[in-house]
Amino acid sequence: MENRKKEKASSLRWKILSNALLRHRSPSNQDENSEMGIKQISRRTTHGFNLIPSHIVDDDECDSNKCDVCVCYTLPIPCTLQLFLKQRVDNHADLSDFEICNRYNIDNTGLVCNWPSEDVLAHYCISHSDMFRSKKVIELGSGYGLAGFVIAAVTEASEVVISDGNPQVVNYTQRNIETNRGAFGDTIVKSMMLHWNQEEVFNDADTFDIIVASDCTFFKDFHRGLAGIVKKLLSKSGSSEAIFLSPKRGDSLDLFLEVVRENGLHFSVTENYDTEVLKRHDGFLNGEDKDSWPSYEKGHCYPLLIRITL
Repeated sequence: MENRKKEKASSLRWKILSNALLRHRSPSNQDENSEMGIKQISRRTTHGFNLIPSHIVDDDECDSNKCDVCVCYTLPIPCTLQLFLKQRVDNHADLSDFEICNRYNIDNTGLVCNWPSEDVLAHYCISHSDMFRSKKVIELGSGYGLAGFVIAAVTEASEVVISDGNPQVVNYTQRNIETNRGAFGDTIVKSMMLHWNQEEVFNDADTFDIIVASDCTFFKDFHRGLAGIVKKLLSKSGSSEAIFLSPKRGDSLDLFLEVVRENGLHFSVTENYDTEVLKRHDGFLNGEDKDSWPSYEKGHCYPLLIRITL
Protein backbone atom coordinates (compact mmCIF):
# COMPACT_ATOMS: atom_id res chain seq x y z
CA MET A 1 0.00 0.00 0.00
CA GLU A 2 2.81 2.39 0.87
CA ASN A 3 4.45 1.84 -2.53
CA ARG A 4 1.18 2.65 -4.28
CA LYS A 5 0.92 5.96 -2.46
CA LYS A 6 4.38 6.90 -3.68
CA GLU A 7 3.65 6.23 -7.35
CA LYS A 8 4.28 9.24 -9.53
CA ALA A 9 1.38 10.87 -11.33
CA SER A 10 3.03 10.09 -14.68
CA SER A 11 2.99 6.32 -14.10
CA LEU A 12 -0.58 6.50 -12.84
CA ARG A 13 -1.60 8.34 -16.01
CA TRP A 14 -0.09 5.61 -18.16
CA LYS A 15 -1.93 2.93 -16.19
CA ILE A 16 -5.21 4.73 -16.73
CA LEU A 17 -4.47 5.06 -20.44
CA SER A 18 -3.51 1.40 -20.85
CA ASN A 19 -6.66 0.39 -19.01
CA ALA A 20 -8.73 2.50 -21.38
CA LEU A 21 -7.03 1.06 -24.47
CA LEU A 22 -7.40 -2.57 -23.36
CA ARG A 23 -11.15 -2.49 -23.71
CA HIS A 24 -11.54 -6.27 -23.81
CA ARG A 25 -10.13 -6.91 -20.38
CA SER A 26 -12.66 -8.33 -17.99
CA PRO A 27 -13.58 -6.15 -14.98
CA SER A 28 -12.25 -8.81 -12.62
CA ASN A 29 -8.75 -8.49 -14.15
CA GLN A 30 -8.49 -4.70 -14.04
CA ASP A 31 -5.52 -3.36 -12.15
CA GLU A 32 -6.70 -1.97 -8.84
CA ASN A 33 -3.87 0.56 -9.05
CA SER A 34 -5.70 2.14 -11.99
CA GLU A 35 -8.70 2.78 -9.80
CA MET A 36 -6.45 4.33 -7.19
CA GLY A 37 -4.77 6.38 -9.89
CA ILE A 38 -8.05 7.75 -11.15
CA LYS A 39 -8.90 8.91 -7.64
CA GLN A 40 -5.48 10.47 -7.12
CA ILE A 41 -5.26 12.21 -10.48
CA SER A 42 -8.79 13.48 -10.96
CA ARG A 43 -12.21 13.17 -9.43
CA ARG A 44 -13.90 15.06 -12.21
CA THR A 45 -17.48 16.07 -11.65
CA THR A 46 -20.11 17.13 -14.14
CA HIS A 47 -21.72 19.23 -11.43
CA GLY A 48 -20.79 22.69 -10.22
CA PHE A 49 -22.01 25.80 -8.48
CA ASN A 50 -23.49 27.15 -11.75
CA LEU A 51 -22.75 30.76 -10.86
CA ILE A 52 -21.80 31.73 -14.43
CA PRO A 53 -24.57 30.56 -16.82
CA SER A 54 -23.24 28.77 -19.89
CA HIS A 55 -24.43 26.89 -22.93
CA ILE A 56 -22.90 25.32 -26.03
CA VAL A 57 -23.29 27.32 -29.22
CA ASP A 58 -22.92 26.47 -32.90
CA ASP A 59 -19.47 27.29 -34.22
CA ASP A 60 -18.23 26.40 -37.70
CA GLU A 61 -14.65 25.89 -36.55
CA CYS A 62 -15.71 23.66 -33.66
CA ASP A 63 -18.09 21.73 -35.89
CA SER A 64 -15.18 20.91 -38.19
CA ASN A 65 -13.14 19.72 -35.22
CA LYS A 66 -15.13 17.09 -33.36
CA CYS A 67 -12.79 17.38 -30.36
CA ASP A 68 -13.93 20.94 -29.57
CA VAL A 69 -17.08 22.78 -28.57
CA CYS A 70 -17.71 26.50 -28.20
CA VAL A 71 -19.19 27.43 -24.83
CA CYS A 72 -20.91 30.78 -24.30
CA TYR A 73 -20.61 32.18 -20.76
CA THR A 74 -23.10 34.91 -19.90
CA LEU A 75 -21.63 37.07 -17.16
CA PRO A 76 -24.13 38.10 -14.46
CA ILE A 77 -23.51 41.85 -14.68
CA PRO A 78 -25.92 44.70 -15.52
CA CYS A 79 -24.73 45.14 -19.12
CA THR A 80 -25.01 41.47 -20.07
CA LEU A 81 -21.65 40.39 -21.49
CA GLN A 82 -20.87 37.10 -23.15
CA LEU A 83 -17.55 35.28 -23.48
CA PHE A 84 -17.03 32.50 -26.03
CA LEU A 85 -14.48 29.86 -25.06
CA LYS A 86 -13.51 26.91 -27.23
CA GLN A 87 -13.01 23.85 -25.05
CA ARG A 88 -12.34 20.15 -25.44
CA VAL A 89 -15.49 18.04 -25.52
CA ASP A 90 -16.19 15.93 -22.43
CA ASN A 91 -14.52 12.55 -22.07
CA HIS A 92 -12.21 12.99 -25.06
CA ALA A 93 -8.55 12.10 -24.65
CA ASP A 94 -5.89 10.68 -26.93
CA LEU A 95 -2.37 9.36 -26.60
CA SER A 96 -0.75 12.74 -27.21
CA ASP A 97 -2.45 14.17 -24.09
CA PHE A 98 -0.68 11.68 -21.88
CA GLU A 99 2.62 12.05 -23.72
CA ILE A 100 2.56 15.81 -23.13
CA CYS A 101 1.64 15.36 -19.46
CA ASN A 102 4.64 13.13 -18.90
CA ARG A 103 7.01 15.26 -21.00
CA TYR A 104 6.22 18.42 -19.04
CA ASN A 105 5.49 16.75 -15.68
CA ILE A 106 2.00 18.23 -15.53
CA ASP A 107 -1.49 16.88 -14.95
CA ASN A 108 -4.18 16.82 -17.60
CA THR A 109 -7.03 18.24 -15.53
CA GLY A 110 -6.98 21.68 -17.14
CA LEU A 111 -7.86 20.16 -20.48
CA VAL A 112 -10.83 18.17 -19.19
CA CYS A 113 -13.39 20.85 -18.27
CA ASN A 114 -13.96 24.01 -16.27
CA TRP A 115 -13.84 22.88 -12.65
CA PRO A 116 -16.30 24.03 -9.96
CA SER A 117 -13.72 26.14 -8.11
CA GLU A 118 -12.98 28.07 -11.33
CA ASP A 119 -16.66 28.97 -11.61
CA VAL A 120 -16.63 30.19 -8.00
CA LEU A 121 -13.41 32.16 -8.58
CA ALA A 122 -14.93 33.85 -11.64
CA HIS A 123 -18.02 34.76 -9.60
CA TYR A 124 -15.82 36.10 -6.77
CA CYS A 125 -13.85 38.27 -9.21
CA ILE A 126 -17.06 39.78 -10.60
CA SER A 127 -18.29 40.49 -7.07
CA HIS A 128 -14.96 42.15 -6.14
CA SER A 129 -14.14 43.77 -9.47
CA ASP A 130 -12.88 47.00 -7.90
CA MET A 131 -9.86 45.27 -6.37
CA PHE A 132 -8.51 44.46 -9.84
CA ARG A 133 -8.88 47.92 -11.39
CA SER A 134 -5.58 49.16 -12.87
CA LYS A 135 -3.77 46.06 -11.54
CA LYS A 136 -1.48 43.60 -13.27
CA VAL A 137 -3.00 40.14 -12.75
CA ILE A 138 -1.97 36.56 -13.54
CA GLU A 139 -4.02 33.37 -13.30
CA LEU A 140 -1.97 30.27 -12.46
CA GLY A 141 -2.96 26.77 -13.59
CA SER A 142 -5.74 28.40 -15.53
CA GLY A 143 -7.14 25.53 -17.55
CA TYR A 144 -9.56 27.24 -19.90
CA GLY A 145 -9.11 30.41 -17.85
CA LEU A 146 -12.69 31.46 -17.18
CA ALA A 147 -11.64 33.57 -14.18
CA GLY A 148 -8.83 35.23 -16.12
CA PHE A 149 -11.17 36.07 -19.00
CA VAL A 150 -13.75 37.44 -16.56
CA ILE A 151 -11.15 39.68 -14.90
CA ALA A 152 -10.06 40.94 -18.31
CA ALA A 153 -13.64 41.65 -19.39
CA VAL A 154 -15.22 43.32 -16.35
CA THR A 155 -12.63 44.74 -13.93
CA GLU A 156 -10.59 47.30 -15.94
CA ALA A 157 -7.35 45.56 -14.93
CA SER A 158 -4.33 47.02 -16.71
CA GLU A 159 -3.04 43.60 -17.78
CA VAL A 160 -4.20 40.00 -17.39
CA VAL A 161 -1.93 37.01 -18.06
CA ILE A 162 -3.66 33.62 -18.30
CA SER A 163 -1.06 30.91 -17.67
CA ASP A 164 -0.85 27.13 -17.57
CA GLY A 165 1.91 24.53 -17.76
CA ASN A 166 0.15 22.50 -20.46
CA PRO A 167 0.98 23.74 -23.99
CA GLN A 168 -2.32 22.37 -25.31
CA VAL A 169 -4.23 24.47 -22.77
CA VAL A 170 -2.17 27.56 -23.63
CA ASN A 171 -3.07 27.05 -27.30
CA TYR A 172 -6.77 27.09 -26.42
CA THR A 173 -6.23 30.22 -24.32
CA GLN A 174 -4.53 32.10 -27.14
CA ARG A 175 -7.30 31.23 -29.59
CA ASN A 176 -9.92 32.31 -27.05
CA ILE A 177 -8.13 35.62 -26.46
CA GLU A 178 -8.38 36.35 -30.18
CA THR A 179 -12.06 35.35 -30.25
CA ASN A 180 -12.99 37.63 -27.33
CA ARG A 181 -10.64 40.54 -28.05
CA GLY A 182 -13.52 43.00 -28.33
CA ALA A 183 -14.66 42.29 -24.75
CA PHE A 184 -11.47 43.46 -23.02
CA GLY A 185 -11.56 47.22 -23.58
CA ASP A 186 -8.13 48.70 -22.81
CA THR A 187 -6.98 45.69 -20.77
CA ILE A 188 -3.94 43.89 -22.21
CA VAL A 189 -4.60 40.14 -22.25
CA LYS A 190 -1.89 37.51 -22.83
CA SER A 191 -1.51 33.76 -22.68
CA MET A 192 1.62 32.27 -21.13
CA MET A 193 3.06 28.81 -20.70
CA LEU A 194 4.32 28.71 -17.13
CA HIS A 195 5.56 25.62 -15.31
CA TRP A 196 5.69 26.26 -11.58
CA ASN A 197 9.07 24.56 -11.23
CA GLN A 198 10.81 26.49 -13.99
CA GLU A 199 13.81 28.50 -12.81
CA GLU A 200 13.32 31.47 -15.10
CA VAL A 201 10.18 33.62 -15.11
CA PHE A 202 11.78 36.12 -17.49
CA ASN A 203 10.59 39.70 -17.04
CA ASP A 204 7.53 38.75 -14.99
CA ALA A 205 9.21 38.18 -11.62
CA ASP A 206 8.20 40.67 -8.94
CA THR A 207 5.64 42.38 -11.21
CA PHE A 208 2.13 41.12 -10.42
CA ASP A 209 -0.24 42.94 -8.10
CA ILE A 210 -2.68 40.02 -7.90
CA ILE A 211 -2.34 36.28 -8.55
CA VAL A 212 -5.48 34.17 -8.83
CA ALA A 213 -5.80 30.39 -8.94
CA SER A 214 -8.49 27.78 -8.40
CA ASP A 215 -8.24 24.13 -7.38
CA CYS A 216 -4.45 24.11 -7.81
CA THR A 217 -3.43 22.64 -4.44
CA PHE A 218 -4.58 19.03 -4.86
CA PHE A 219 -1.34 17.56 -6.25
CA LYS A 220 1.15 17.45 -3.40
CA ASP A 221 4.13 16.98 -5.73
CA PHE A 222 3.48 20.51 -7.06
CA HIS A 223 3.12 22.31 -3.70
CA ARG A 224 6.69 23.52 -3.44
CA GLY A 225 6.77 24.79 -7.01
CA LEU A 226 3.41 26.54 -6.64
CA ALA A 227 4.38 28.34 -3.43
CA GLY A 228 7.72 29.27 -4.96
CA ILE A 229 6.23 30.75 -8.12
CA VAL A 230 3.77 32.81 -6.04
CA LYS A 231 6.70 34.27 -4.10
CA LYS A 232 8.60 35.02 -7.33
CA LEU A 233 5.71 36.67 -9.16
CA LEU A 234 4.17 38.87 -6.47
CA SER A 235 5.24 42.49 -6.65
CA LYS A 236 7.37 43.55 -3.69
CA SER A 237 6.54 47.21 -4.15
CA GLY A 238 3.20 48.22 -2.66
CA SER A 239 0.50 45.75 -1.66
CA SER A 240 0.17 42.51 -3.60
CA GLU A 241 -1.57 39.21 -2.90
CA ALA A 242 -2.53 35.82 -4.26
CA ILE A 243 -6.17 34.74 -4.14
CA PHE A 244 -6.73 30.99 -4.20
CA LEU A 245 -10.02 29.11 -4.11
CA SER A 246 -9.48 25.47 -3.22
CA PRO A 247 -11.33 22.71 -1.35
CA LYS A 248 -9.51 21.00 1.51
CA ARG A 249 -9.22 17.70 -0.41
CA GLY A 250 -8.15 15.63 2.57
CA ASP A 251 -4.89 17.07 3.91
CA SER A 252 -3.67 18.51 0.58
CA LEU A 253 -4.65 22.12 1.29
CA ASP A 254 -3.21 22.03 4.80
CA LEU A 255 0.06 20.61 3.49
CA PHE A 256 0.22 23.31 0.81
CA LEU A 257 -0.26 26.02 3.44
CA GLU A 258 2.61 24.53 5.44
CA VAL A 259 4.82 24.98 2.39
CA VAL A 260 3.52 28.53 1.97
CA ARG A 261 4.59 29.27 5.54
CA GLU A 262 7.99 27.65 4.97
CA ASN A 263 8.50 30.09 2.08
CA GLY A 264 8.07 33.02 4.43
CA LEU A 265 4.65 33.93 3.05
CA HIS A 266 1.58 34.86 5.09
CA PHE A 267 -1.93 33.55 4.52
CA SER A 268 -5.50 33.63 5.76
CA VAL A 269 -8.28 31.09 5.17
CA THR A 270 -11.94 32.13 4.99
CA GLU A 271 -14.87 29.73 4.76
CA ASN A 272 -17.78 32.19 4.60
CA TYR A 273 -16.73 34.67 1.92
CA ASP A 274 -19.80 34.94 -0.33
CA THR A 275 -23.49 34.62 0.55
CA GLU A 276 -24.51 33.10 -2.80
CA VAL A 277 -21.75 30.48 -2.76
CA LEU A 278 -22.61 29.57 0.84
CA LYS A 279 -26.31 29.35 -0.03
CA ARG A 280 -25.62 26.88 -2.84
CA HIS A 281 -23.19 24.96 -0.64
CA ASP A 282 -25.90 24.53 2.01
CA GLY A 283 -28.40 23.51 -0.66
CA PHE A 284 -26.06 20.81 -1.98
CA LEU A 285 -25.37 19.51 1.53
CA ASN A 286 -29.09 19.28 2.31
CA GLY A 287 -30.09 17.98 -1.12
CA GLU A 288 -32.40 20.95 -1.53
CA ASP A 289 -30.69 22.81 -4.36
CA LYS A 290 -32.59 22.73 -7.65
CA ASP A 291 -29.33 21.86 -9.43
CA SER A 292 -28.67 18.81 -7.28
CA TRP A 293 -25.16 17.46 -6.76
CA PRO A 294 -25.60 13.92 -5.36
CA SER A 295 -21.88 13.28 -4.74
CA TYR A 296 -21.30 16.63 -3.04
CA GLU A 297 -18.89 16.51 -0.09
CA LYS A 298 -17.82 19.63 1.75
CA GLY A 299 -14.17 18.68 2.08
CA HIS A 300 -13.84 17.70 -1.54
CA CYS A 301 -16.11 20.20 -3.29
CA TYR A 302 -16.48 23.42 -1.28
CA PRO A 303 -13.67 25.87 -2.13
CA LEU A 304 -12.18 27.87 0.73
CA LEU A 305 -10.80 31.35 0.10
CA ILE A 306 -7.05 31.58 0.71
CA ARG A 307 -5.27 34.95 0.57
CA ILE A 308 -1.48 34.86 0.44
CA THR A 309 0.80 37.85 0.94
CA LEU A 310 4.53 38.49 1.16
